[in-house]
Amino acid sequence: MKKIKILISIYNDWKSVFKLLENIDLQVAEWDAEISILIINDASVENQTKTELSFKKIKSVRIINMKQNRGHARCNAAGLKYLTEKENFDHVILMDGDGEDRPEELTLLFNKSKENPSKTVTLNRIKRSEGLFFKLLYECHKILTYIFTGKLIKFGNYSCLPKEHAARLLKEACIWSSFSGSVTKVISDRISVPSIRGQRYFGPSQMNLFSLLVHSFSIIAVFREAVIIRSVLFLFVYLFFVFNSLSIITLFPVLILLIFLLLIFKISFRENIEELNHSLENIGSINVLGDSNGR
Repeated sequence: MKKIKILISIYNDWKSVFKLLENIDLQVAEWDAEISILIINDASVENQTKTELSFKKIKSVRIINMKQNRGHARCNAAGLKYLTEKENFDHVILMDGDGEDRPEELTLLFNKSKENPSKTVTLNRIKRSEGLFFKLLYECHKILTYIFTGKLIKFGNYSCLPKEHAARLLKEACIWSSFSGSVTKVISDRISVPSIRGQRYFGPSQMNLFSLLVHSFSIIAVFREAVIIRSVLFLFVYLFFVFNSLSIITLFPVLILLIFLLLIFKISFRENIEELNHSLENIGSINVLGDSNGR
């Protein structure tokens, strides 16, 4: 029987993750696989509200409590490292803990992975549930990423990876900064299925304009070599056409591009293989949540 690990990183959102666990248990009830959950608690300041849950299908739920807050991407990387080094599994599914990665799509993901066991399966977002303003910002993020990298990235964390691919990602520093960017760069052997982004179970989204910018720049920084090449080409072409009419106004786009490149360069320092290699030292404790099958 296949062993499937589901990796969920959270910060404070306990109410949502407990509802998510209940919904996951319903969705995986008919799977011919052993299901275990690993929750990475990113040094939440809110207290865990439940200590006992009963599941019909989920074999176990463990919570790894981090000593210091590292951010979502780094928690996912640390979780992958923990599973790869310390657990026996065939595939790992990553998903957000707030309900936006809909558990109703888990079976679609699982079945596609069964058909293609050696491939990474991503869920490409074809529809979002956020407000118009956020949708507009997210489209700008995708366009910006495509312009500077040549990569059209339609997926986030929600995906299913064979253990071999998880181990391959952990050899790259970029996984410490961006999951989707790293998968796009490192894992060519992948396929996708369509996904509709869900709504949060409780409370407002933790993604604001600043965090979206960091998210976007972190992805772009993974492909900084391509960014530099494209930027240099743009500068040559642009300056060729405006050379005879140089002014503060015509040089303004150049200034904006240079500031952008500086930010990308700064963001790239988030990719730290040493921090990744020592990420498990940030584990404070590991708790077992409840018991499956009413045991």
